[in-house]
Formats: sequence, structure tokens, C-alpha cells
Amino acid sequence: MAFRCRPARPKNCATRRPALGWRCPKASKLIPRGRKRMKTKILGRTGLELSIVGLGTAFTGIPTANLAASAYKEREHTLDEELGVQAIIAAMEAGCTLIDTAPLYGGTRSETMIGRALRARPDLAAGCTVTTKVGRLIEGQDYSFDAVLRSVEASLKRLGLDRLEVVYIHDQMGVPMAQVMGKDGALGALRKLQTEKVIGYIGTAANNPETNGPYIETGEFDAAVVADAWSLLNQTAAKQILPAAEKHNVGLVIATPLERGLLATGPVEGINYLNRNFSQAVLDHVAQIQQLCRQYNIPMAAAALQWITRHPQITSTIPGARVPEEATENAQAGQVDIPEPFWTDLEPLVRHWEQGVDR
Repeated sequence: MAFRCRPARPKNCATRRPALGWRCPKASKLIPRGRKRMKTKILGRTGLELSIVGLGTAFTGIPTANLAASAYKEREHTLDEELGVQAIIAAMEAGCTLIDTAPLYGGTRSETMIGRALRARPDLAAGCTVTTKVGRLIEGQDYSFDAVLRSVEASLKRLGLDRLEVVYIHDQMGVPMAQVMGKDGALGALRKLQTEKVIGYIGTAANNPETNGPYIETGEFDAAVVADAWSLLNQTAAKQILPAAEKHNVGLVIATPLERGLLATGPVEGINYLNRNFSQAVLDHVAQIQQLCRQYNIPMAAAALQWITRHPQITSTIPGARVPEEATENAQAGQVDIPEPFWTDLEPLVRHWEQGVDR
């Protein structure tokens, strides 16, 4: 679900800029003091304008190695809320206007940290969209009507908000689609909230591309968070997700765009990547991409993230950031000017590597 901070309407101002709040007809583009500029795109049929690089908060505030969601209960001490709040503020200051979260992340603490960051910097919050999700909790899956209503209410409270623009149905793998999309299921509950103007748009955010694709194909969803399906090393989305999104003008936000950090740092000896087992062939291939980036003096993360959003149906990417430095570096990657000849030279190096074989 996504919150759109809406400033109060000034006097003598009758023009409303979609997704950016009220502005006077002759006013310059609304950029809060302290926020850097970043390229933006429109999120499909929603009309929301988002930065091409946002912030993924699944691991924000964890100062060490990434943890699976199941580890949060046993190792809550590893999540530093103060550090997380600083990382979120750093992302906003660096130009990110999209912050993605879910009740699952940090066992709801991600939402709490975002709420704190928004209250600490209302000047930056005024231009941000915060997206969160329903259905997948630390305790398990629950896509029932009442559970979704409770989830939305709890998220609003943690985030300190009273309205959201988009809600994503989260990680519905293994649950019958008819159950999720029924009138007494998650979609029915979200339609009710939409009618009540508690939320504006509805999306799907299944971590598995094979699950996400059919939901996008229904045409019922305005947006989708797509994980593990579109990067310089993985073009799974070309099979079903992208054609379906183009057909229905579903705005796409790409998660795991840096392949768990490999496309940010290049191959580093001795590193274990979360949910990845890269073959030597993949590592050698990434080294070639890294060399091309060096020739053009372009950070590889900038190339990896901006390549993704060159696709017309893809609005933004949400690389994860644990600490402020990572949040800033990711955002800066969205501000690098990349010449067209680089993309021409990169194209032969864009290759799909099969999951379970090479990655």
C-alpha cells in the first residue's frame, strides 16, 4: 500500500499536480529543501510520479549480513531502529520519492521506522510515496477479508498515516487465486477500502514471478512489485509479466535489481549472496560488465538500475539499503548521466542466466 503525502492547498491556487499535491500554475516543480533531483516516471495507469530509484526496506536497519524474514523473531537485536531511520532519511535526502515496505519486513518494525522518519522530516515526507502490503505476515499468510482490513489499519497506525495510494497483495504463493481475489478475500477487502477512499490503487507483489504473472494478466491490478525477474542477469519478466503489464498498463516496480549486491560491487571473493548461488561463468560475465562501466567511468550500480527503468513499462527500482551509506549510493545511481553509446555497448552483455543453474 502506498501513502502519498499531500500538502495543504495554498490560497489562490486551483491547479493540482497529480501525485505531487497542490501547486500554483506558475510555480516551479515541487522539490523540498534538502532533496536532490532524480529522474521520475509515471506508475502505469495510476498517474503517480515516482523516482526511478526508490528504497527497499526489507533489511533496513540491519548493520550486518542480510537475514531471512524467519530470523527476525530470534534475532531482533540485530535490527537497529535508529540506524534504520537514518537510512530512510538519507534515501529521501538523496532524491528517493518511493519507499517500499511490508508488515513482514522486520516483523512490522520497518513500517515503524518509516513512520518515525516521516515525522522527523515532514519537508521530505511531503514528496514521498510509501508503499506497503497485505497478506504476508511474520506469522504466516492470511488473505481473508477481515485480516486484510486489520492489516491496513495497523499499517496506517505504524506509518502515522490516514490515507494510502496503493496497496499490494503480498507473496500469495501457494494460495488459490480464487480465494485471494474473491469478494470475501484480499481483493474484496481492498476494493471496499478503495470505495471508502482509504486507498487509491491496488497491486500485486508476489515474490515468485510465476505467481505474479497470472495476477497481472487479470487486469485487476494497477501496479506490481516484481522480484527476481528483471535485471542485467535475469529477464524472466519478458515471458509473461511485461506483455501482461503492457496490455493493461500496469506500472511495474522492480525488486532485487542488483542481484543481492553483485551488480553493485562486482565479484568479491568470499561473499555469500542471499538466496543466490552464482556460477563462475556468471561472475566472469559480471566482471566484463564492470570493465565496460569503468571504461565509461560509470558506477555499475547506476548502469544496472537505469537499464531496468529504460523499459517503458517499468517505473522504478527498489534496491535494498541496510545503512545510510547504501541508501545514498543507491539513490545517487539514479542521478548519473549515462550516454547513449554506453547502452549500445552494454546490449551484447545483457544475458539471461537460469535460476538454479547459474544463479
